[in-house]
Formats: sequence, structure tokens, C-alpha cells
Amino acid sequence: MLPPVSDTDGHHISAQARRSELLHLTRERGRLLVAGIPTLMGVSAETVRRDLRLLEMKGQLRRAYGVAFPVENGAFESVLTDRPDISPEEKTRIARGVISHIGDAQTLFIDEGYQTQLIAQRLPEDRPLTVVTSSLPVALILAPRQNIQVLLLGGRVRGSTLGIVDSWAAEMLGRLRIDLAIIGANGISVESGITTPDPAVALVKGAAIKSSARRILIGAHHKFGTVTFVRFAEVADFEAVITGRELPASQANRFRLAGTVLHRV
Repeated sequence: MLPPVSDTDGHHISAQARRSELLHLTRERGRLLVAGIPTLMGVSAETVRRDLRLLEMKGQLRRAYGVAFPVENGAFESVLTDRPDISPEEKTRIARGVISHIGDAQTLFIDEGYQTQLIAQRLPEDRPLTVVTSSLPVALILAPRQNIQVLLLGGRVRGSTLGIVDSWAAEMLGRLRIDLAIIGANGISVESGITTPDPAVALVKGAAIKSSARRILIGAHHKFGTVTFVRFAEVADFEAVITGRELPASQANRFRLAGTVLHRV
């Protein structure tokens, strides 16, 4: 049992309860400015630094550029509206990096998520493409494009991500033969594979991988080393993994030693 501590108003709460509340607030709001947490929670800046450090060591929070944001796991997944605030510059670079790997693919699968919206915005305009997607936002981005035919999967729409899931979507993918799949994930691990918190999402991602001749995995650096609930692929299933240069070289080397073609952009 952690000993009780005093907040700035002289009240006693346990450190465990305080950290639980900090984690709850971060998940509820999607992100917290570190500088504002002492005032928000009524504790000292040193207490906040200690709490954030411990939560980060436990893999429940990440810190970047003065912002704390939650790590996804089997019990928690961030909503789509929060994701543009998490590593936006890195995600933009990843989106640009993916375009150079499309090659001569004529049919693409584009996964759900915010990162894939950035990729959709940057698809080539100089040749015809057919895009199959499980993302309502991606379909809306691409539908007006004259050079792109959009096939939107059918099924249940997840309110948190506007992604289409369940068996109908997977069955439709099973009837298709796709040149290139661009897949996102919540967790990327050498030992535990590629994971997502929702079995219905895993079903669709797995079907897209099976139906595609080529596959590229995308993910910001904070996805690496994270493990969520359902494994839907192995790192070896992908011809390339594209992330940001924020991923430490030591961690990148672990993937490369396992045979992964990993690009830090």
C-alpha cells in the first residue's frame, strides 16, 4: 500500500488514488498539458513529474513535447478526435513516407484511423487507383477525386473511430485481391506481434492482410513496444514498417535484427 501524501490544500490522498485519477483524466480528455496538471489536480509540479514518470514506466502514459497522453491497451483505446493531437508532425512524415512505397499498385486497402487519413490526402493524382477502405473518413476524403474509385466496406460502424468492422466487412475483403494493404495498429512488438484492443477490428485487419499481395505497416513511435488485446499479424507479414525518427535507434535495431525492414522517416 502506498503511503498517503498531502496535496497543496493539505488534504490527504493516497499516491495510488492520485495516479489513478491522473490516468483517468488523461484518458477522458485524450491529452493533458503537463504544465497545467499541478493546477488541475491541486498538487506540486514535483509530484506531477514523479507520477508521470511512474505511469510512463508502467506503460500507461507517454510524454512528448510537454503533453501527456494515454497508451492504448486491452482496456482503453483513444477516440479518433483525440488522435490529431498526438505526434502530429511525426504522423505527417510517415504519411509522406508511405507514398513512395506504393510503387505500381493499382488497388489499395487503406485501414481505419487518423494516420491513414493523412495518407489518403496524399495519394497520387496522376494515375487511376481503386481504394478499398474500412474508414468512413477516408472514403469521404477520396470520393471526390476523379482518379480514384472508392469501395467502402459494409458492416458495423464504430462510433469511436468511424471504422467499419465485423464479419460482413471481413467477408467482403475475402472476395477481393488487393495489390497493397496499408495497415495501422495499436501495438507493435517483436515478441507479441501486431495487436489491437478490439476483436472486431482485428478480424477486418487480418482479412485485409490475407487478401493483399503486399502489406505495409504504419505506426508512430509510441506504438512500438506496446501490446494490446488481440494479435492479428506478425511483423514478418509486412514488407516494410514505417515509423518516425522519434523511435530510438536501439528499439529500431531490435526489429531489424528480427528481419524487419523498418524505415524511420
